[in-house]
Amino acid sequence: MAKKLATRLGECARAARQRLNLTQEDVAERVGIATEVYGRLERGNMLPSVPTFRKLCAVLSLSADEALGLASEASVSWTPPPSPPEASEPAELRRLLRRARSLDRNSLRVLSLVAAHLGQKNG
Repeated sequence: MAKKLATRLGECARAARQRLNLTQEDVAERVGIATEVYGRLERGNMLPSVPTFRKLCAVLSLSADEALGLASEASVSWTPPPSPPEASEPAELRRLLRRARSLDRNSLRVLSLVAAHLGQKNG
């Protein structure tokens, strides 16, 4: 029973992630788990804790009933899932922003100068 539930949840999470044009790394970061853990969850190899499940549903704009296989998509179609603003950004930009957040002040300054130079070159 648990394996069947884990598989259902993983398939639903993958479909929702792809619908939102997010990477596994994007979802893992927003939920607050390691990318490897999210990958195992999406492959149906594990079940999340209840707090993690709540965050996952919120990040992926999923109803808990749908994720657990208790309701079909048609029963919740009256509420369109909100698209996070970052979903329209390219994955490369999201990856760069994630890396930039971990930089110290001097490194950020250098990155800003490089970006400004590249912008002038391409503009």
